[in-house]
Amino acid sequence: MLRRQSSVIFLVLGLIACNGGSKGKSNDSPAAIEFPPAGGGASFTNRTSGAFTFPAPNLSEDDLASHVTGDALFDEVFVGTQGQLNSGLGPVFNNTGCRSCHIKNGRGMPVMGDDGALRSHILTRISIDPELLTQFPGALPSPGEGPIGVPGLGGQLQDYAIFGSTAEAKVKIGWVDVPGTFADGTTYTLRRPSVTFSGANAALLNSTGVLSSLRQTPPIFGLGLLEAVSDETLLAMEDPDDKNGDGISGHLNHVWNPEKGALSIGRFGWKSSAPSLIAQTAGAFAEDMGVSNPLHPELDGSSDINIETLKHTAFYTQTLAVPARFNSSDPSVNTGAQLFKSVGCQSCHVAQLVTGSTHPVESLRNQSFSPFTDLLLHDMGEGLADHRPDFQATGSEWRTTPLWGIGLAQTVLPDSAFLHDGRARTIEEAILWHGGEAAKAQEKYRNLSADQRKALLAFLKTL
Repeated sequence: MLRRQSSVIFLVLGLIACNGGSKGKSNDSPAAIEFPPAGGGASFTNRTSGAFTFPAPNLSEDDLASHVTGDALFDEVFVGTQGQLNSGLGPVFNNTGCRSCHIKNGRGMPVMGDDGALRSHILTRISIDPELLTQFPGALPSPGEGPIGVPGLGGQLQDYAIFGSTAEAKVKIGWVDVPGTFADGTTYTLRRPSVTFSGANAALLNSTGVLSSLRQTPPIFGLGLLEAVSDETLLAMEDPDDKNGDGISGHLNHVWNPEKGALSIGRFGWKSSAPSLIAQTAGAFAEDMGVSNPLHPELDGSSDINIETLKHTAFYTQTLAVPARFNSSDPSVNTGAQLFKSVGCQSCHVAQLVTGSTHPVESLRNQSFSPFTDLLLHDMGEGLADHRPDFQATGSEWRTTPLWGIGLAQTVLPDSAFLHDGRARTIEEAILWHGGEAAKAQEKYRNLSADQRKALLAFLKTL
């Protein structure tokens, strides 16, 4: 903790926020495409393995203190022994603390734990196929017509347990090669996961009517900016019927908000199944760690953590800095930015958003920033489909993933991967898995020359 506080003090006293990096260009370079700073006033220049761990540089003194408190809570490890510090773990769980999955606040690795030697960075969401609900006595409707939990297991599979309890199941991931060829004849090999369940509930999990879907840990920086974009801005970007005829028909998810006891626009998670960072944090405590909290209390109304702990932990994720882009003088980067647009990537990975003026955190208000997402759900085709609906997201729809910081993903954690289940080992593999509404863009990418593909990837690596 002292190290973290020292880093924050050094940041406040000695460092200055950057608006996106140096804009210097060599005289013979083509003009760069200009984007707003990656995180607006929350941008910070650092391209090291710690790039995702800094507080936003525009925080007030009080907000910085709250961020530091949340940082310490994010580091806490929970235990199953009652009466000890941070008790409340389990009895079944996926990991023991926030940072245990969100290493350096980046994306995780597509690995499952093995006999306790390495706990998972990837989890398994489960639910009942609504069309086969009558085959599962005891299955209860979800608030807001969300996913229907599996009787006895709920909506997420916990693959660890405290002493004296039994894990709900064990999950093993294998990989199946999927070959492909670029238009120029260059071959490539993708992979898709193959999941095997074992343990106490294997028969139930393998039965017809139980839907399952892998979820890899996403990065958590910049989330407050996404939360601060107004509902009106997001609604204006919807085009569910593709009225403009561009082949893109994104729409918002509307999900259960436990704070309000009503439906709200979903923003967070691979299918936008969480409406706010408080709700997402509360769900992670309850489902990932088995730690009850005010939004997910025990049956008697008690909680393992109080509302202050929940709020401070969520505040930490709201107020992390966004790494400023790397402005390379390489002319191919500017070529790649042009290709990113002409191929069609920017139809969903929208470069610029603006936050509203009402978010509780003042530094998040009225910020123009570049997340490269529209926060909408899009049909990504059969190749990426998990066939598991999540509120209004179908089994083939996924929220547009923000691309900010993607060039640092494997600097922060070298073995981290991409897409919801970690199947893509590289950014290029992630592109090649795009289908559905993105099929035309994917095909255009496949038809680029090797130099053009290299240029587009070079641009993405500057984000």
